[in-house]
Amino acid sequence: MNPSTRTKFGRTNLEVTALAFGAAPIGNFSRPIDEETSDGMAQLAWDAGVRYYDTAPMYGHGLSELRCGHSLRWKNREEFVLSTKVGRLLKPKRRGEIDFSPWNNAAANAMVFDYSYDGAMRSFEDSLQRLALEKIDICFIHDIDVFTRGAEQPEVFKAAMDGTWKALSKLRDEGVVGAIGVGVNEWEVCYEALKQRDFDCFLLAGRYTLLEQESLDKFLPLCEKRGAAVVIGGGFNSGILATGAVAGAKYNYVPAPPEILDKVGRIEKVCEEFAVPLPAAAMQFVVSHPAIASFIAGTRTVEQLQKNLDWFSHSIPEDFWKELKRQQLIREDAPVSTS
Repeated sequence: MNPSTRTKFGRTNLEVTALAFGAAPIGNFSRPIDEETSDGMAQLAWDAGVRYYDTAPMYGHGLSELRCGHSLRWKNREEFVLSTKVGRLLKPKRRGEIDFSPWNNAAANAMVFDYSYDGAMRSFEDSLQRLALEKIDICFIHDIDVFTRGAEQPEVFKAAMDGTWKALSKLRDEGVVGAIGVGVNEWEVCYEALKQRDFDCFLLAGRYTLLEQESLDKFLPLCEKRGAAVVIGGGFNSGILATGAVAGAKYNYVPAPPEILDKVGRIEKVCEEFAVPLPAAAMQFVVSHPAIASFIAGTRTVEQLQKNLDWFSHSIPEDFWKELKRQQLIREDAPVSTS
């Protein structure tokens, strides 16, 4: 599978590449990444034909957007697609007064949630200035899920479906942005948003992977019916589908429980039988679904990015997928493809 393959982005006029550059790590997630490495990864992705870049104000309190803009500023703007998000406003503040966790040495901005109409418009304009690019192609409403907002989620969701939705819908109607959607950690939230509003797309983190396919029941079929595009972040389930079932492997940001370690171990045995790297299977499985336009991969080094490019291009025989289904390691109704 070629990472530079262009895919129509749902019902919109946009096209994205099957592999996307995930810019969360260059916001200095967990630990710092220097400027040279950040730009080096963006340029390697470009040279490999990747033309979809995803960022957000949250990533490094604005640092990710600043770095994305720097790396893309002199590219032909019509050659790439860029997505960012709304839902948080950034306000300059003294570094010593900011809680940066889990970001490290991020930009000197404090973050506040704001899903109002005015807040969304302000967030969009601020992102344009940080990026120093003339347009944003895709804009997601960010983190209106239970994972992020806990008991406040129903109230937050309603506010976003009212205020934020109205702002993004207006921007889309005016042609300022090409596609609008929701970016969260739970397919159920995406499903409810699509039932309530006319969204073009969704960024779903970690909920359609080699390990999890519950979104096949309701959400992905509705996306196909409505022409809504889906991009998948967290396609390695925060680590274990890249590292394998090793001690301390992460699943959904915490150490993997025994049943997940066992399932991944069984998948790895099939991978060994067919000489397929586990991460290659994880990446190519996701984008085999017709509603899923791109796999967003975030990396910390140029070497990691090169591995992702190699995995995405690795040839996988049809019999590999058949064996996973035979052992009930992936769902029978999960779409698969050969490369």
